[in-house]
Amino acid sequence: MTGPSAPDRQSWISALRGRAARLRTALARRRIPVGKGLRGRIRTATARLRTAAARIPTRPPTRLPKAAAPRRTAAAPSLRHPAPRPWARACGLAVVAGLGAWLGLLVVGSVHTQVGPMETSMALRPDLTGGTRINVSPLGALELASHTAPLRLDVEVEQLDPARSSALVEHPERLSGLEDEVAADIVAGTTELALRSCAAVVSGATALGLAVYRRPRRALAAGGLALALLAASTAAAAATWNPRSVLEPRYSGLLTSAPSLIGNARSIVTEFDVYQQELARLVTNVTKLYDATSTLPAFRPDPGSIRVLHVSDLHLNPAAWHIIASLVTQYRIDVIVDSGDTMDHGSAAENAFLDPIRDLDAPYVWVRGNHDSRTTQAYLSRMKNVTVLDEGRAATVGGLRIAGTGDPQFTPDRSVAARGAPAERLAGIRLASAIRDQARAGTPVDLAVAHNPDAARETDGTVPLVLAGHLHRREVEVMRFGTRLKVEGSTGGGGLRAVQNEKPEKVRASVLYLDRTTKRLQAWDEITLGGLGLTTAEVGRHLPEENKPGAKPSPGPFAEPSSSAGPRPAADPVGKPSPGPSPAAPATPSRGPSGAARSAVP
Repeated sequence: MTGPSAPDRQSWISALRGRAARLRTALARRRIPVGKGLRGRIRTATARLRTAAARIPTRPPTRLPKAAAPRRTAAAPSLRHPAPRPWARACGLAVVAGLGAWLGLLVVGSVHTQVGPMETSMALRPDLTGGTRINVSPLGALELASHTAPLRLDVEVEQLDPARSSALVEHPERLSGLEDEVAADIVAGTTELALRSCAAVVSGATALGLAVYRRPRRALAAGGLALALLAASTAAAAATWNPRSVLEPRYSGLLTSAPSLIGNARSIVTEFDVYQQELARLVTNVTKLYDATSTLPAFRPDPGSIRVLHVSDLHLNPAAWHIIASLVTQYRIDVIVDSGDTMDHGSAAENAFLDPIRDLDAPYVWVRGNHDSRTTQAYLSRMKNVTVLDEGRAATVGGLRIAGTGDPQFTPDRSVAARGAPAERLAGIRLASAIRDQARAGTPVDLAVAHNPDAARETDGTVPLVLAGHLHRREVEVMRFGTRLKVEGSTGGGGLRAVQNEKPEKVRASVLYLDRTTKRLQAWDEITLGGLGLTTAEVGRHLPEENKPGAKPSPGPFAEPSSSAGPRPAADPVGKPSPGPSPAAPATPSRGPSGAARSAVP
């Protein structure tokens, strides 16, 4: 037989306590004297009752049958696991759908299509302001305010189809039908892009929803929401479509000169006949430029060669960064070498001009010019992709061991008298000494850099190749002890000096091809652009004498010059290329004394 349950036991003890309390109260009211014996007995009896109640076995509470258990309704949710609020779930689903749609467009949302004589790729990208962006690498880009929607249309012009371009050159009358052909190509491309974009956003949002929620219904809901967002964005673009946006494009890169080359859109509409003739001439010249590449010297750079872009004397010209970025992409540059005079006055206020260096896709090696201050040098030293060389310091960048020194003179500082050529030669002697120390340490230098040619000439016999600038013109010579000195022109077109001269100064840069094993110069391309307006483009391929057919093998490793060494040729004729054709001349390739083919595009 089981004892009373726990609730019964508690009620029993409470009743006993109540009776004892009432007994003490009655005795106190009646003032009946109670001896210690009576109180002691009462306390003893109370204690025994407590002990007996504690020994009574407990019985588990009876459970109600399942049918009588209270049901949890939607109106009374569980307090331990509260249900999420509807708006929070909706926001989470919207975020998953938007992110999945963006990933889908990024991965599989682009199409390749032919538009006239050009190979292009089209893609939709999320953007708060919308519009259309047309990239023409390496010339730059133009932007159109074509619509206002959270989607931007990106069109990338990848290359020019030589066959179709040649057909337009041989039959200029086909230009009259080029407009209809281009319109049909654009319609076909955009239709394919729309279908692919729908599939991309649905697939991306569904896949991300399945990964996040692990429920097919939620994943399908995310895919449907992404499709609805795409449809709403497309409707917004159609409602805000502005066909007149083509009349007011915004240019960047080299295309900033496009209005001066072919006229603005309004003049094209009003003078279409003249524009058609200019377009035919432009297509002809561009095609001839492509054809000119086949007449370059027989040398083909080894795909594994080290490609160095040599720039100098930017002098605060912001267009130089667009040109450098384009050349880095087009020529797959491994390392950029800047031989100084990047600034004009070297002040701290000019430092922001250097910020685009961070976005270049190649390491940047820099030496100080006579227009660059120590403040400029300190600012560049803090950039991760920049290596600053000074006082003969050497570093391995892009597979090459490069040593350099900054210009010892800062000419904008009028409080210090310029020391001229002697100071430059002394800096060159220190550079040559540092290069010899590197060779004795077992780390020979492959390439030296100095701003002033007077300093660079002091490295003769210690290094195969030395680069310089400062003169704003190109010079190439093989010095007495075998070192080749290459002086680059102004990659910034002289900077502010371009507006002071009677004729604009040209923009110059060079691409050097070096053997990855021997680190010797195999060939170099000289790129020359017109000055303000950039109306011409010239490319010249040059070979060292030892790489020409029938030439003697290249000399062995460089040693320290001695007094017994015999004289060597003072200059390499490759350093004196013939001038390119004038802007008004037809763009036909010509050959300079070195056999380098040159071509110009008016």
